[in-house]
Amino acid sequence: MGGSGVGRGCGGETRRETTHQAVGFQQETMAKMEVKTSLLDNMIGVGDMVLLEPLSEETFINNLKKRFDYNEIYTYIGSVVISVNPYRSLPIYSPEKVEDYRNRNFYELSPHIFALSDEAYRSLRDQDKDQCILITGESGAGKTEASKLVMSYVAAVCGKGAEVNQVKEQLLQSNPVLEAFGNAKTVRNDNSSRFGKYMDIEFDFKGDPLGGVISNYLLEKSRVVKQPRGERNFHVFYQLLSGASEELLDKLKLERDFSRYNYLSLDSATVNGVDDAANFRTVRNAMQIVGFMDHEAESVLEVVAAVLKLGNIEFKPESRVNGLDESKIKDKNELKEICELTGIDQSVLERAFSFRTVEAKQEKVSTTLNVAQAYYARDALAKNLYSRLFSWLVNRINESIKAQTKVRKKVMGVLDIYGFEIFEDNSFEQFIINYCNEKLQQIFIELTLKEEQEEYIREGIEWTHIDYFNNAIICDLIENNTNGILAMLDEECLRPGTVTDETFLEKLNQVCATHQHFESRMSKCSRFLNDTSLPHSCFRIQHYAGKVLYQVEGFVDKNNDLLYRDLSQAMWKAGHALIKSLFPEGNPSKINLKRPPTAGSQFKASVATLMKNLQTKNPNYIRCIKPNDKKAAHIFNEALVCHQIRYLGLLENVRVRRAGYAFRQAYEPCLERYKMLCKQTWPHWKGPARAGVEVLFNELEIPMEEYSFGRSKIFIRNPRTLFKLEDLRKQRLEDLATLIQKIYRGWKYRTRFLLMKKSQIVVAAWYRRFACMYYRYVNRTATIFPFIPQQQKRYHQTKSSALVIQSYIRGWKARKILRELKHQKRCEEAVTTIAAYWHGTQARRELSRLKEAARNKHAIAVIWAYWLGSKARRELKRLKEEARRKHAVAVIWAYWLGLKVRREYRKFFRANAGKKIYEFTLQRIMQKYFLEMKNKMPSLSPVDKNWPSRPYLFLDSTHKELKRMFHLWRCKKYRDQFTDQQKLIYEEKLEASELFKDKKALYPSSVGQPFQGAYLEINKNPKYKKLKDAIEEKIIIAEVVNKINRANGKSTSRIFLLTNNNLLLADQKSGQIKSEVPLVDVTKVSMSSQNDGFFAVHLKEGSEAASKGDFLFSSDHLIEMATKLYRTTLSQTKQKLSIEISDEFLVQFRQDKVCVKFIQGNQKNGSVPTCKRKNNRLLEVAVP
Repeated sequence: MGGSGVGRGCGGETRRETTHQAVGFQQETMAKMEVKTSLLDNMIGVGDMVLLEPLSEETFINNLKKRFDYNEIYTYIGSVVISVNPYRSLPIYSPEKVEDYRNRNFYELSPHIFALSDEAYRSLRDQDKDQCILITGESGAGKTEASKLVMSYVAAVCGKGAEVNQVKEQLLQSNPVLEAFGNAKTVRNDNSSRFGKYMDIEFDFKGDPLGGVISNYLLEKSRVVKQPRGERNFHVFYQLLSGASEELLDKLKLERDFSRYNYLSLDSATVNGVDDAANFRTVRNAMQIVGFMDHEAESVLEVVAAVLKLGNIEFKPESRVNGLDESKIKDKNELKEICELTGIDQSVLERAFSFRTVEAKQEKVSTTLNVAQAYYARDALAKNLYSRLFSWLVNRINESIKAQTKVRKKVMGVLDIYGFEIFEDNSFEQFIINYCNEKLQQIFIELTLKEEQEEYIREGIEWTHIDYFNNAIICDLIENNTNGILAMLDEECLRPGTVTDETFLEKLNQVCATHQHFESRMSKCSRFLNDTSLPHSCFRIQHYAGKVLYQVEGFVDKNNDLLYRDLSQAMWKAGHALIKSLFPEGNPSKINLKRPPTAGSQFKASVATLMKNLQTKNPNYIRCIKPNDKKAAHIFNEALVCHQIRYLGLLENVRVRRAGYAFRQAYEPCLERYKMLCKQTWPHWKGPARAGVEVLFNELEIPMEEYSFGRSKIFIRNPRTLFKLEDLRKQRLEDLATLIQKIYRGWKYRTRFLLMKKSQIVVAAWYRRFACMYYRYVNRTATIFPFIPQQQKRYHQTKSSALVIQSYIRGWKARKILRELKHQKRCEEAVTTIAAYWHGTQARRELSRLKEAARNKHAIAVIWAYWLGSKARRELKRLKEEARRKHAVAVIWAYWLGLKVRREYRKFFRANAGKKIYEFTLQRIMQKYFLEMKNKMPSLSPVDKNWPSRPYLFLDSTHKELKRMFHLWRCKKYRDQFTDQQKLIYEEKLEASELFKDKKALYPSSVGQPFQGAYLEINKNPKYKKLKDAIEEKIIIAEVVNKINRANGKSTSRIFLLTNNNLLLADQKSGQIKSEVPLVDVTKVSMSSQNDGFFAVHLKEGSEAASKGDFLFSSDHLIEMATKLYRTTLSQTKQKLSIEISDEFLVQFRQDKVCVKFIQGNQKNGSVPTCKRKNNRLLEVAVP
């Protein structure tokens, strides 16, 4: 018994420890699951804009702002990620976060750029679909950082190994090199990409990276020679001067002082938070990792130094004997150092800066360059040298990171390209950049709609057509091969004769003036001013992102992108291997007189190639948004964000996503999430997931029109239905949690009770044994003591014998049961085998029968098809023959009718010729008149008084009548656009105009101010709860006015309330009503004609409200208050309220009549009118 009791006690402790371990493991598991919450759990705002309810521009922005305030910078629109730049570091990109999003469903976790990256990578790896990630947005919206995060995530989750790690490191380290040479500080972004980059990352069949290919688009090379105020040149110049050692600077013949170089802007040479010296070391290290040799890196820096020093070359004019001006270099030390760096003969380069050689067939003509042309040649050389160096860098990086194997590769493209740009001065670069963004917006619309439509078709859901703005018309305006802006620019650049930016603009005015998205100062047919808001040398395009004004100056030169052949040949003669390779056209043996393609045509071709490449891949979108222009954290500028939302078409995207069904989810996760809402599906559903979802939705009695079943997904039409499911799930989870707590507590206390009960039994047993033994020992010690050893020995022998017998019997029984079970198992296996063979035989017979039946059906179908084909061919032949006969008859009949008509015409022609010619001429004149009127119609604005001139005198009355009819028609069109609220506002404004126009000096300033009425939010302010409860009518005006004291002319603040039937005055602090005047007792309103806010409300004599006399007020909204009081009184009393406007009027104060007089005077307190009681009969108001 003792051993048994101890064993039970230990067992109880063991179970208790096991219970605590289980609870601890459960808590740990719950803690882990808390990290992996669903998109719908613990949302701040709405994580997916498709579920936003109600959907409007205001709610869209408010949702973004709410999430931004809680550091939730990512939001979904279906599969599109919206990224708001936080302008600071957030702890959401750690390795732990990478693991959280790895191999997870896109909607399983809260919105993140890692979710999109993982979805794209897994689609590429598992489904063998090439991917592309398109990152778009304004400059400064965070596109470059987004592309880095995508690449770092893919590098983190793909395979490992020495070779794979080297490829990943080279792909990642290509970014610092390209950023140093292609990025710069702008007014909007400290690290703005001034070139477009598209990187194709190549993977093998396992998803491990093999290499990559980088394509660059339109480096902004004009930045090399000139930067706008507040911006910098490319980073590499500042990094080189800040981070290079003294030895390297001496070798490159450079000085550390930025002010020594004309190409570097000094007003923003340093950037807060940017260490150029450390970045230079990072770039050198990255070049080494990517695979640049030491001599290659040195050559690159030598070219950079040469570009810097080119800006210090200055020219002076010098007259020649023949009277022509030529340029000479002022200080040849800079030229000498450049030649030493590049290995060019000094005399060759000096001549290239002073002369230009033009070749035409077999002739060569050499002309001198004046100072302006020399500076142009210098800057052109610097821009070309740097631009070609950048292209060489991209090609060199591609050589290092390209895949070494030739096996079939999977590709993921990442596009980081400049965002839409609208500056104060927009030139050719902004035009090209915005054209590229137009093309990206076009492909975004097409692929989004295509993806949505494909999913509906794939799931068997009916597709609903979506109306949307297609910007193809804008793209066509720019890129059309015949009359597009780029085509006309190329035509101007290539045509002989004098070509200037002005001639290009004239050509645009001739061809594009009627285009609805093009605007310029000159109209198409005449040379008079059409839009005076436009400067003379500009044109404006209505892009999808808004209107952009382009300065035409420099368009032709930048599109030509000419470099004089003398400079190209001088560069080719350089002893510097890299520079020589950058100018292959300078080789005299390879002179090509053919004009090189223009910059615009090259960019158009590269964009077309990019679009074609993107359309072959599955798109993934990241739309970046800039929250403010100050590059500061925690600031959310709603107007700026609203502008970006509009031109990115995000609301349109949401409407496309939810046009049919707002939410869709696979059946398995849907059933797993909501199965607890139905008794039949909880806790486990045995059957197909779709059937379980159908049972679940039928049980919840959700209307059939609110959802549809696809092949693999459930589609929910309205977000309210989804939120209803979420609310039910939340309530059910609370109930289940309560149930689990109840069961756990019951089990816990029941286990404790049983343990205590067992312990009590053991203690009682031990106690009884001890008490019994002690009693026997005390009472029988004398008689029993000699025989105790013998009895114990006999007892142990008997016990051991019983145990042996028990063990033998138990063994025999166990062996017997085992033999029976084995025999039973063999019988069951035999039955199963026989049944399997029988079923197999039956299945094979049935298969043979079905195959034979299928062959018979196929033969019948083939014979039937041949017979139908033969029958159809005979019918077709018969119909063709019949058609030929009918055609022959019709031709003969037509000829006969023609002959008959001609005979009749010849008979009567001479008699009616004059009248016919007159009628025909008049008809043609009228037709021409109406066609010309169609093309010359003015705008639909009712205030536009333009009207085409009258072409013929006899059309004078018709012309005037048409003008009158057109004006009436467009006025009606304009009025039809008004809502009921707008009509009410305009009626009030019209009433105010009739009452006060040209009478009250204050009226013009009130025209642009909307009439709001309720300036005090009485319903929302708890201070005015008592006042709100006391007023049962609708409040038309709620405004704080100054009530003029009758005794001394001083003012007291009062709340002025106007309802449908009464005029009330209340205390501003307490909200207590001081006076209540029925509108029928108001007889007149008086005011001055000057620019003040004083007005008097005259009351009916003898009325209860007039016991203290009339009221004199001062208000900032006099015009609105008087107008609304006039309209309300007219509506209630059917009588017009008298409005007196005079600089002197009488006011009844108790029993006295007081004259209120308005005078002009200088005020001590600025422009505020003052009121003063002069005597008992005069109240004087001084108006500034």
